[in-house]
Amino acid sequence: MIDSDFIKFSEEVASKVSRETFKELEYYSKSIIAKNKSINLISKSTEKCINIRHIEDSAQTIDFIDKNDIKTCTDLGSGAGLPGIVLGILMKSKKPLFKLIFYEKSYHKSNFLKEMSKKFNLNSEIRCKNIFDEKNLSTDVIISRAFKPLPIIFQIAQKNFKNYKYIITFLGKSGKKILEDAHRFWKFDYEEKKSLTSEGSFIIKISNLRKINANEK
Repeated sequence: MIDSDFIKFSEEVASKVSRETFKELEYYSKSIIAKNKSINLISKSTEKCINIRHIEDSAQTIDFIDKNDIKTCTDLGSGAGLPGIVLGILMKSKKPLFKLIFYEKSYHKSNFLKEMSKKFNLNSEIRCKNIFDEKNLSTDVIISRAFKPLPIIFQIAQKNFKNYKYIITFLGKSGKKILEDAHRFWKFDYEEKKSLTSEGSFIIKISNLRKINANEK
């Protein structure tokens, strides 16, 4: 099992991740910057710090992903493939094969995801569709990074998925207030993990989500 310590790139923990994995993450990082010249994958201002701001930030979700009950992960609003492509690279040795499903409605971004998935030989499906139009979806994990606010993610989980176990998403410095507000309308359990790459931010893993009905308010 991999844990998020490896993103510190120390010699002590580097043995947890193969040299080939690091090479693939580096290639992916460079591919994003190269493609960013023609399509908007990441903010230009974050290109110089892409490894921390995007690659390592995505990789730290491994603590919630590398579990025995997680075999399929659906990445919403995938864009450049953050965090999905990063997780796919990290989870390539998992048996049975870890499957990724990407939802990205942009044709050009979807093509970039296909290119990266093929390059890294990932077990993936790239769906160039609007997630809001999809119904009766099944997955183990719904994951989202910089896609939509938490209430919208909850609505997608409820309306567009018939089966899922967890929702994993990123929250910033106002995350506690966002969770507090969400609890007014939803019941859910969650685990949180302090971000290793952004002060005051954290990642949450949500389970047992259900809408609060009028009688419960």
